[in-house]
Amino acid sequence: MSTKTSTGTSASTGTGTAQRIADRYVALWNEPDAERRRRAIEELWAADGVHLLQPPEDMRERAAELGFTETVLEARGHDALERRVTRAHQEFVAGGGCSFREQGEAIRVGDAVKLSWAMVRPGEDEVLGGGVEVLVLDEAGRITTDYQFPGL
Repeated sequence: MSTKTSTGTSASTGTGTAQRIADRYVALWNEPDAERRRRAIEELWAADGVHLLQPPEDMRERAAELGFTETVLEARGHDALERRVTRAHQEFVAGGGCSFREQGEAIRVGDAVKLSWAMVRPGEDEVLGGGVEVLVLDEAGRITTDYQFPGL
């Protein structure tokens, strides 16, 4: 496996640039067509891939009040990932009139890709939300673990 810091092609995986992976990832969350969204999930994630989300602070505080010291939301496998992406699309894109875009340049180190994203209203520059994503890839270039850290 290549361990160089790169936005270029990884010789070991042939999966393309960090930026191409980031482009495909962010486009998925904006995809209005359910069939294309599902196909993109299957292309991006390994079959047992997992999306781990650090929930917003208010959710973490409420969980702590209930005795949970660590709160992480998880979607594992293509079906759960599809539900997660579809729900986010319904709430923020279709229902909220927003879109997701990349913030800055994606970076790849070995099997990890780090990207930042923002949620905006189309045609406006004001950032309404955003976060950082760390994607861990398998040898085929599919996401095995997706760590999402919302908040800018």
